[in-house]
Amino acid sequence: MKLSLANILFLPFAVTAAETNELPALIPAYGELPPTFLESHQTAIIIGGFAFLAFVFLFIKTMLRPESPKKMPPETVARQALAQLQGQPEDGLILSAVSQTLRRYVGETFNLPATELTTAEFCTVMEASPHVGPELAGNLARFLRECDVRKFSPATAATPLNAASRAIELVVLAEKHREQTSAAP
Repeated sequence: MKLSLANILFLPFAVTAAETNELPALIPAYGELPPTFLESHQTAIIIGGFAFLAFVFLFIKTMLRPESPKKMPPETVARQALAQLQGQPEDGLILSAVSQTLRRYVGETFNLPATELTTAEFCTVMEASPHVGPELAGNLARFLRECDVRKFSPATAATPLNAASRAIELVVLAEKHREQTSAAP
């Protein structure tokens, strides 16, 4: 009975609590949700993303590209190459390197054809060029022919040619000739 008495005592509290369990009044429903930012601007975001990736790719590609070597003047290139050949024993290989360096320098400086020519053909083209001049062309032709004779002869010469030093002197002479011809109108 105790149990039933407790039920009776707490019954009024249960009845009042039952009223609070009712559902509250519903608020009106929301309208249709607007599209999100991504849904509204999907095309622009995709195009912008690809443009950004392309920009990043090109930026990284230019940053990782090796620097192009600085183009040095032909007289500097010739002098450096000939300076490295100085003091070495003059065999056919060294004489060939000296004459090739000098021919490359003369060809670049005086706008001679860049084709591979024999010494005789190169001397003919050089002597016919109005930029070289007869005196310089004669000195260059004599030196190149002497290099050919020494590098193709079976016997070694008793006196050294000092080819690298003489080629540097010819480069200096060619530079003086070029300055004189460019200064004169």
